[in-house]
Amino acid sequence: MDKVELRFLRITYSHTHAGAYALMLCEVEGDRRLPIIIGGVEAQAIAIQVENIKPARPLTHDLFKNLADTLSINLKEVIISDLVEGIFHAKLILDQNGQVVEVDARSSDAIALALRFDCPISTYEFILSAAGIKKDDGEEEGDEGKPRTKIEKGADAMSVEELRTKLEEALDNEDYERASKLRDEIKKREGTN
Repeated sequence: MDKVELRFLRITYSHTHAGAYALMLCEVEGDRRLPIIIGGVEAQAIAIQVENIKPARPLTHDLFKNLADTLSINLKEVIISDLVEGIFHAKLILDQNGQVVEVDARSSDAIALALRFDCPISTYEFILSAAGIKKDDGEEEGDEGKPRTKIEKGADAMSVEELRTKLEEALDNEDYERASKLRDEIKKREGTN
């Protein structure tokens, strides 16, 4: 089967599934996108990695990464391996001292781990042909690899110091999606990247 290399593009709110998010992957060499519908918790696990937010305690995917590093296990590749009744299936390709093992995983967990291990993501041509979409001519790329987010209501009237206070509250409450939005707004106002 022909494999196609993908990369993380962004996370957006799903327009077709209430309360869900669309994880968007795109071809490294091509113009097709692979949207995967995921829940809020899964989106948060990916967004905190993409946004480089460091939680006070390791989250599940960070724990897996720490454990793998300690046991000399390397995540070599993530493959979106199947599409069954609209559900994407994934495999983790792990290497421990030269022994390669495949482990079944949910696609959202696999992507969250791929971002933490900085490993390749791929799928098969038949999956991309069945579920992929073409990039619209007028579609904006936005910041590569960063989820598009909007700052919370009323934040435009807050000072940077008030935003920092809200950021600390969000981190204390482990609301990392809100924290990333607040952090981005602070950076925008301070003119830093």
